[in-house]
Amino acid sequence: MTDAVTGTRRRENTRARLLDAAFDVFAEVGLDAASVEAVCDRAGFTRGAFYSNFASKDELFLELARTVSERKLEAITERVREITAESGEREGPEVIVQQLVEVSLDSRQGVLLMSEIRTRAMRDEQTAVSYRAWMDGMVARVTAIIEDLVSTYGMTLRMPAGEFAQIMLDLWESTAVSALTDRLSDEETARLMGRRTHVLADAVVEGFPAE
Repeated sequence: MTDAVTGTRRRENTRARLLDAAFDVFAEVGLDAASVEAVCDRAGFTRGAFYSNFASKDELFLELARTVSERKLEAITERVREITAESGEREGPEVIVQQLVEVSLDSRQGVLLMSEIRTRAMRDEQTAVSYRAWMDGMVARVTAIIEDLVSTYGMTLRMPAGEFAQIMLDLWESTAVSALTDRLSDEETARLMGRRTHVLADAVVEGFPAE
């Protein structure tokens, strides 16, 4: 293994550990109260290691948001692929909805992190620009998933897939926040998310099975 490859892997590992530490710190105390020192201490690195990977705390924050959302979308995409591509046997759309709900659920830290991002975006224009671009990417990915399901199952939507994707993301977000403020358990949150998602699908997808 060359020195260049070793250096690249070491740098990737450092960034990953800083992101994991930031996930916990930002969720615990919020972006404003979190310090670079706190993130470094949690990750076991010095400030020098931090600034060799990120220009600022805000840059780390936005990178973390992109990483978290990408992991979730990859999980959703993979679950759809597993359901629709195995041996020609296809589950009904109502089962698809439940499966998507299960992989879309955020942890408590994830919900708190996304709330921090939205709050900062409302106050800071630079963060807002990055947040809008990131959300556009999220909507595009979810739109592609919906279009794939529509094609696979011969569904008919009552609105454009892009609008459906945006509303679904908004629904998941608001439900996750309300579940956290109401101190619902993971099981209760999953049931609530499932009911609301099913109601939305029933309103948007023609012929969607009633509960």
